[in-house]
Amino acid sequence: MDEKRSALFTIIVITSVIAVFGVADLIQRDRLFSETENRVLAGRPEFTLDAFLREGYAQKYEAYLSDQFVSRDKWITIKTYMDLLLQEKEVGGVYLGSDGYLIERHLPEEYSHVQEAKKIALLEKLVWEWDAGVMLVPTADNILSDKLPKYAPYYDQKQFLEQVAQHVGPEHYVDVYSVLREHAGEEIYYRTDHHWTSLGAGYGYDAWAQYTGRRGGRYTAEDMELVAEDFLGTLQRKVNLNMAGDDIYYFPETLKRPLKVTYDLKKEAETCYEASHLDTKNKYGFFLDDNHAFVEIETESHNHKSLFIIKDSYANCFVPLLIPHYEKIYVLDLRYFRGRLFEFMEEHEPKQGMDVLVLYNCIHFLEEFSYVE
Repeated sequence: MDEKRSALFTIIVITSVIAVFGVADLIQRDRLFSETENRVLAGRPEFTLDAFLREGYAQKYEAYLSDQFVSRDKWITIKTYMDLLLQEKEVGGVYLGSDGYLIERHLPEEYSHVQEAKKIALLEKLVWEWDAGVMLVPTADNILSDKLPKYAPYYDQKQFLEQVAQHVGPEHYVDVYSVLREHAGEEIYYRTDHHWTSLGAGYGYDAWAQYTGRRGGRYTAEDMELVAEDFLGTLQRKVNLNMAGDDIYYFPETLKRPLKVTYDLKKEAETCYEASHLDTKNKYGFFLDDNHAFVEIETESHNHKSLFIIKDSYANCFVPLLIPHYEKIYVLDLRYFRGRLFEFMEEHEPKQGMDVLVLYNCIHFLEEFSYVE
């Protein structure tokens, strides 16, 4: 009799919990954006018989339930601390590294030789058509490997970059990997975010300067100025750990020249920085006003030189460093661009009169680099 009562009590408790969360899910309005995770959340997929029978509907609905779950952020925090109690070294795709570093996990099996070959072939078309430079930045797991948990696996980006260099040739390849390895002991990546810091970008500038025959050392740690503290980036949002935030610096020298910056052909500004982002969780948006499909920068250099950058968000803190060298800089993010790339580029400058640079981090390049000629 006691066993039956115990079983009945358990059933009632479980049913009650399911009912409470079910009702809460129905009452709660779907959220469009998670400021904590800095991403758009999955919406409820429209149900039709045709959609239901198609492959992928179940996965979309599962993603919707996961993103819209009641008190999702709190449950992420609870799971993280449970993993810590179990001495886990990885939470939600993020390694818990030494010295307070959170490092995004990229497993070797996630990036096949076929995928590498496809991206390199696509890159080669662009390089040969436009005589483009290629600047692929390794992520923190490859440069700060000494901070990873013991025996933590990671995708070897050095071998991939060697393939890229071999295919596009040294006359088109900017070796960022070597210079970042030389400065691995410095603050070149954020502890809570997946981006490189302004100092890391400054060393990236040195690699670019060497590639273009210019003088390096223009941007050093002594030249930086603090603009924000307690920056908690995308990786901290994934694990929701209570931890110290990062400082954000920039190079004030980039403000010396008058600029006209146009975002998406409509919004205009006088600098490459947007201070309003410093009052939000997305403080990295300070650089180049976060992400836009197309940015035009006009300087007063009057040297008749122009640059077209095809990029991901790693370029946002790097682009301002190039201002002294060009009269015009065009910045295109393919993730938000819908059109024919080569035609669009030709509309702005002839091939003979424009430098072209492809600037991505290695992982985003492998996952996202795509265009229609």
